[in-house]
Order: sequence, then C-alpha cells, then structure tokens
Amino acid sequence: MTRENMLRTRLDKGLFTVAPGAPDALTARLVQGQGFDAVYMTGLGATAVRLGKPDLGLMTQTEMADHARAMVRAVDIPVIADADTGYGGALNVARTVEEYMQGGVAALHIEDQLSPKRCGQLSGVRLVAAEEGAHRLKAAVEARGTGDILIIGRTDALQPLGIDEAVARAARYQDAGTDLVFVDGVKTRAEVEAIARRVEGPKVLSLVDGTDAASLSVEDVQGMGFSIVMYAVTTLFTAAQASATALSRLKSTGLAGGGDALTYAEFCDVVDLAAHQAFAHRHGE
Repeated sequence: MTRENMLRTRLDKGLFTVAPGAPDALTARLVQGQGFDAVYMTGLGATAVRLGKPDLGLMTQTEMADHARAMVRAVDIPVIADADTGYGGALNVARTVEEYMQGGVAALHIEDQLSPKRCGQLSGVRLVAAEEGAHRLKAAVEARGTGDILIIGRTDALQPLGIDEAVARAARYQDAGTDLVFVDGVKTRAEVEAIARRVEGPKVLSLVDGTDAASLSVEDVQGMGFSIVMYAVTTLFTAAQASATALSRLKSTGLAGGGDALTYAEFCDVVDLAAHQAFAHRHGE
C-alpha cells in the first residue's frame, strides 16, 4: 500500500490523524520514531531551515517540491505538504500537483492568498477572490487525475475577513472537489469551536504553539470532528530553543553537551546507521 493510500484510507475510515510538523527530513524521522501516523512539511519550517528567513513566500515551487521529496524519502509514514498558493495560474498549479505526486507526497494544501503569500499567523494577509481560490483548487483536482494525492483547500480568510467569510470559502472549496478543507490562522479556542460547528465534512486544523487554541488537547480536537490536526511549529520552535541554549552554554562555559541532547548512539539510531552499514557490508564495503 502506498503512503498516499494509507492517508486516504484513514480518511475514508473516519480515523483521526495527528501530524506534527517537521522542517526537515531529520525531524520527520523523529516524528515517525514517536509513532505518529503522518508528518506535516511546514512551509514556515522549510523556509527557516533552507533560507534562515521568515515565511513570506520566498521559497520557489521547485525548492518546496524538492524539500517535500527529501522528506518523503526519509520516512515510511504519509507526508502532508504545504504547497502555498500553487505558485501561479492554473498551469502552475497543475505542475505543482504533478511534482508533489511524483515525489510521493500524500496530501497537499493550496491556499487563497495573493502572491507573495505570508504565514497565516501574521497580520497583513491579502486574499484573492473566492472564485479565484476555487479555480486554483479545481485545477489541482483535475491535474491529480486518478492519482492518490489528497487535495486540501486552505483559506486564510479568518483573520482578515472573519469567520463568516472563512466558512463560506471553505464550503466553496469543498464544492470545487477538494478532499478536505483547512481554515488557517486560528488563534483562539472559540475560533476552533466555530470552525468545528460550522464547517461540514472532512477538515484540517493547524494549532500553533503559544496561542490560546493550542491549549486544546488532541482528544479535544478529535471530539470536535476534525479529520487531521497539525502542529506546524512545535518541533521547529523547540529545536531552535534547544540549539540556542546549547550554544549559549558553550559560549559562556567553554563546554559542550549537557541538557537533554541525544547521545551519539541515540542519534545514530534516528538516522538508521546500522541498516545503512549492513547494506554496505553485504556489498563488500
């Protein structure tokens, strides 16, 4: 069974999926190692680790597709990937879907922001008309053809235009043929509750550390009827803080290590060193 089918099968069976975010392939392996059913390739994380810059639409389609492909190769669980705005018109959207399918991505989401887009948690988000957002998604659905990849219609209307417009766009994007819809930019528990109550059908929620909404437990979210919950920045923010702390300790004391760092042996387990060495030994290396 392909990874794409694994995620689709979970959706068809009504199974709830928790997908922590991963900014890179190494973190994706950590997510898999903890037994999660899927991993989310966050655009914010990809931009941070590849460019060291904020999520302001700086990554190109080819960079994002390459990043997704590397993550897919690193794990055996389904990868849900950010595809931003689709990177242009209908033909660009079609190519994006094709590239992500060829890379083995299980699901992608396309949003209704104007280009250049920005992180949905930031102020100043600008949207295309709902009709154009629907056209992007119709192009994505048609480009998929008989492929297994799930198409997620994302709207960023919540913060700039309010819950009524976000709900209306979600319904419109469902009518465009998407498999799931995703209202992004959620900051409060009340917003999550409103989405759960007013958006019908399979839906995705993204919880961002430090917001009121993030105080909801996995069980809370599942009970509200969401199909997938993603924790886009949990590993990214935690890893950045851990690295900053370790570097501060090294600078101030002149000593490396300490804290909650992995041992060398534990790190080798994460990257599956033993399996790679065994393969090489079987072939005379």
